[in-house]
Amino acid sequence: MLSRTADHLFWLARYMERAETTARLLDVGSRISLLPSAGHGYRSEWDSLLRASGTADGFARKYGDPVQRNIESFLFFDLDNPSSVASCIVRARENGRTVRTALTTQVWDALNTAFQEVRALERRPRPELALAQLVDWTMRATALVRGAIQGTQLRSDGHDFLNLGYALERGDNTARLLDVKYYVLLPRVDLVGSGLDTYQWQTLLRAMSAHRAFHWAYGGEITAAKIAHFLILNPMCPRALVTCAEAAVGHLDRLAVRYGRRTAAQDAAGALLTGLVGASVEAIFEEGLHAFLTRFIAAVAGLGGAIGACYLSGEGR
Repeated sequence: MLSRTADHLFWLARYMERAETTARLLDVGSRISLLPSAGHGYRSEWDSLLRASGTADGFARKYGDPVQRNIESFLFFDLDNPSSVASCIVRARENGRTVRTALTTQVWDALNTAFQEVRALERRPRPELALAQLVDWTMRATALVRGAIQGTQLRSDGHDFLNLGYALERGDNTARLLDVKYYVLLPRVDLVGSGLDTYQWQTLLRAMSAHRAFHWAYGGEITAAKIAHFLILNPMCPRALVTCAEAAVGHLDRLAVRYGRRTAAQDAAGALLTGLVGASVEAIFEEGLHAFLTRFIAAVAGLGGAIGACYLSGEGR
């Protein structure tokens, strides 16, 4: 496969996963904003989403203060924000259009339909669009594309590059969603373990569509340690950091076999997985959840750079 084609497939998947996670961030902010005010974390739950998503500076330059309505527009519709839902779907569709012959009809149709529908949403008056409606639409549109990929694409190197994109983006974004918990820190240390603390953790589970799965896996009382273990170290959780690292290792190993050589990308992915397999929740909390997640996000970025250097042209973003 041409490196440029691989690059387009890799970024198609990353943008679709990023669109879904941005919608999940909006869902987190909406749910937490319903809580009675108990003080302030970083600044507000909405500002925390911008910080966790890495878009706070871009928002501040364009809008100024983090007003909820402006943040919703910035994270869903604003094409100047490369991480907005609309921007991600436009970019994913453009990557797919460029390598149309590498995609099945079903994948292209799902991708093109998402593009056409987001354009239709942009033309509707904002008062007609509830945030919950936008989040639900994004979940469906991204699931259709992902399902078409898994159900119809050949298990070739193109499939590996698509799923590498999904694995890296999902790992990075799960870490960022978890990091919202850091930025929406409770106003006082004595509230740790309180009803407010528990509600915030449950909000993250619901935003990741993992609330019922968590109860199946653990049952009983919801605690920060259990949720952190589920979303970081439990390979049964499809969004867990360790699951994403395992997927990256698996697809990179397949590429190594296909192309007859290992690269620095396989070494970087192996190191990322080893660091998670050997970790414990106690050690993560001792290091500090934010510090651990920041380190993980940096490692994923390093792995993405290694994949780009070893396999991709970098022209498909």
